[in-house]
Order: sequence, then C-alpha cells, then structure tokens
Amino acid sequence: MSYQVENVLRAQTELGECPLWDTQQQVLWFVDILAPALHRFDPSSGEHQVWPVAEDIGCIGLREEGGLIVALRSGVCFLDEQGKIVRRIAENPGEAARSRFNDGRVDPFGRFWCGSLWEPQDRNGGKLCRVDENLRLTVQAEDVKISNGLAFSPDRRWMYHTDTPNGVMYRYPLDAAGEPGKRQVVRHFIQQQGGLPDGAAVDSEGFYWSAMFDGQRVIRLDPTSGDIVDEIPLPVRWPTMVAFGGSDLKTLYITSSRENRTAEELAQYPQSGDLFAVRVNVAGLPEPRFIHQ
Repeated sequence: MSYQVENVLRAQTELGECPLWDTQQQVLWFVDILAPALHRFDPSSGEHQVWPVAEDIGCIGLREEGGLIVALRSGVCFLDEQGKIVRRIAENPGEAARSRFNDGRVDPFGRFWCGSLWEPQDRNGGKLCRVDENLRLTVQAEDVKISNGLAFSPDRRWMYHTDTPNGVMYRYPLDAAGEPGKRQVVRHFIQQQGGLPDGAAVDSEGFYWSAMFDGQRVIRLDPTSGDIVDEIPLPVRWPTMVAFGGSDLKTLYITSSRENRTAEELAQYPQSGDLFAVRVNVAGLPEPRFIHQ
C-alpha cells in the first residue's frame, strides 16, 4: 500500500530514540540520547515539552505507580514526569565510561529490559539487562555490539532482539514465567542492501516493525521466517525506532537521528532528527507498565 509520512514535530534531536505511547494520557514520550533530554509530545494539541537530564538517557518505560523507569548512562532510575530522578535502582553493569544504555522497554510481565552498547566498537561488549519487580538488575545476554530492537510477541511466547552493527535479528522463546531460552537467528542484514535493524515494535498480528538505520525506511517482517512483507519509505536516512500510538494504536511514530552527520548529509536530509507519523492498517499493542514490589 501507499503510505503518507508526515513530519509531526520539528524536534531536530541529535539522537531521537525510544518513542513510547502512553494510552492513559494519549501522549508520546521519547528521548534524545546524546543531547540528553526527556520529551513529551501531545499530538492533539501539538504541545511539545522538553526536560534536559544530566547524562545520556537510553530508554524509558511507563510505571504502574506513575512516572517513568529509565536507563541512564550510569544506571537505572525512576524519574518523575519532569525528568527529575526520584530513586536510583541499579548501576550500569558495564564500564559506564565506555558503555551506555540504549534500546529497551517494559515486557508483558511488567519487567524493564534495557540493552547497552559498547562505544569503542572493537568487540561485542554490549549487554541486555532486565530489572525485575524486586528492583534487582540481572544481565540476560551478552555478545552484542549495540543492543537494539527489543520487542515481544502478542502471545508472550517470543522476545525479539537485534544487534545493529552485526546486522542480525534474534528471537528468544519465553516460558510461562517469561524466562528466555536459547536465542535463535531470524535474519541477517547487510547495510548496503537497505540499512541495519534499529529500534522496533510488534503489531497486534505479531509482525515485527523495524526502523532501518542508514536505510531510509521502516520494514514490517515475519518474525519467524524473517521475510520482509511491507516497507515504508522515509524522508530521512537514519530512522531509529518506531512506536504504535493514537487512540486506535494505528499511528506509527518514528524517531530519527542526525548524529555525526556532515553538513552535506544534513543538507540532503534536512529533516534528520525530527519525529514522523504514518497511518497503518494494523494496530499495535499497548505498552505494559513496570510493576515493582
């Protein structure tokens, strides 16, 4: 089908990431990792609020008790809705000087997953972590360069995860308690053939939507076969993540990056760093909220 992509917010983020739709407030939260800030966008009024934070902010999740759970460079914290730290939960299990948190979300079981990246990029030094209801952080997976694309199937049987520089998408079987089994490779990607998998979301039919970094598109793929079944061309080359929003969860929001781009590249793609929206035919899933003891 033909998609109409709209630039809904001239955000000009350095590294826009982790869009998150709040079904209660009907607003979109997202972050700028490298010009560190928490953003709140109300599409009904156009209001855009920005709260700077003191350090790189990787990913966020909604809390059952209100406010947000976030993964900052130094570790995991609770924030209020104005970006103020109200409680520190856990330290970054990697070397915070060379490793920061990146993509993540709350899972259907109410736990917060947060992945990290290894900034020197000379080895697979990233980690995939989980914060449980007891507020204990554990490392669930390693052997990745940049942890990305975390999403969960509607039936809670599968977790999906990507490693962007290595161009691979994985899936993990989940047992009834949500514990992951051995990871399986779903698909390998080649940057020169349409970009690399970045942030993602799963729709209500179980298909996986991935922002293809350096690929100027979002793809929808079958999470079992890895086959691409649809794609949305974009006016930016470096999309970063997608989220389903709107009252019917059929508006796909897309963040983007302008990090490390040359003047010539930004002249060619002047909307880099902005927030986009496109109507799609299938609804997404409401984001779960973090629950703790």
